[in-house]
Amino acid sequence: MAQVPTVALNDERNIPQLGFGVWQVGNDEVVRAVQVALETGYRSIDTAQIYGNEEGVGRAIRNSAVPREEIFITSKLRTSQQSYDDAIRSFEDALQRMGLNYLDLFLIHWPTPAQNKYHEAWKAFVHLQKEGRVRSIGVSNFLPEHLDKIIDETGVAPAVNQIELHPEYQQQDVRDFHQRHQIAIESYSPLGSGALLENPAIGDIARKHGVSPAQVMIRWQIQEGLIVIPKSSNPERIRSNFDVFAFELDKDDLSKIAKLDKTDGKIGSHPNEMNRPF
Repeated sequence: MAQVPTVALNDERNIPQLGFGVWQVGNDEVVRAVQVALETGYRSIDTAQIYGNEEGVGRAIRNSAVPREEIFITSKLRTSQQSYDDAIRSFEDALQRMGLNYLDLFLIHWPTPAQNKYHEAWKAFVHLQKEGRVRSIGVSNFLPEHLDKIIDETGVAPAVNQIELHPEYQQQDVRDFHQRHQIAIESYSPLGSGALLENPAIGDIARKHGVSPAQVMIRWQIQEGLIVIPKSSNPERIRSNFDVFAFELDKDDLSKIAKLDKTDGKIGSHPNEMNRPF
């Protein structure tokens, strides 16, 4: 079983660089998926309140032979729960659903700037971390201006920002900002929501190394120093997405992938436009 490298966070903790995402995996189906992931060697599981599968994730973790302290568990706060008190209650509800007494990482899922409450949620997160109920705190889909606001108000920078990032949306300017502030980037939709699996350049690199296009993109993220969380409920793909440590992309491969970046490559919602409560 391959040893997954870790990324050092700004709070002196570490997170596995390759994790397992469970977006769009139902509460019952997620139990088996997480079990397969843990058996394969994943030690980081990423869920969210809006996914509706925290209970199943918790059940899989409790039933696993892998000790709880060896598993890095992430969940995310609903956008409708961003007031200080709501954030605290929502975190407690998440722990209860999962049957856990702490989380390794808790994220604000979206800034939803029209509500103008994400800074209140961040203050609640800082409190929860000081209490030791969550080991690390972070955000998701935050732009530099959102990050500046919460850092200015609390003096605490997120350990992680989970954002869309893949070969056609590489976000180099945003990555430079994060590096200056020592905020680790965790990439979701690392395969471009599947759209890049047929990309000719990715396909050429995959054939060169005798691997799949998905493995090329996951390996690229790892070599870029990013945290990556591919998701699947298919056992074969779960195992394949983990099998990325026996090959290495060379300079020519990396150069070809760098050229795939597009200014309009974003697939998901823009953080300043995602303002509906959920």
